Amino acid sequence: QVQLVESGGGLVQAGDSLRLSCAASGRTFSILSSYAMGWFRQAPGKEREFVGVISWGGGSTIYADSVKGRFTISRDNAKNTVYLQMNSLKPEDTAVYYCAADPGSIWQKRKVAEYSVWGQGTQVTVSS
Repeated sequence: QVQLVESGGGLVQAGDSLRLSCAASGRTFSILSSYAMGWFRQAPGKEREFVGVISWGGGSTIYADSVKGRFTISRDNAKNTVYLQMNSLKPEDTAVYYCAADPGSIWQKRKVAEYSVWGQGTQVTVSS
């Protein structure tokens, strides 16, 4: 089984930076090495939307246009942790942020339905 736990959310002002962490654990994750590791966010009254994804093995990334140039995804394989560095935050970035994982060599996944494991979410609030 794979478990994901997000942390690092909080209340910040517009223009500030914040780094979220997603720690993965479980026997299955420790054995397998090929995953898509995605970040999604969901604001009140809106559908969950894609933020970005990283290839666990190779480190390649894809970002949504809304965050490109401001957000950066990285990973520390030794710590089984994925990070979402968020810079130049805007009020419209306010949402619950979720990390997600899906095993396999095909890592370019942008849709919610493509992920099999989800974390509990962490709240990010950006004041104007």
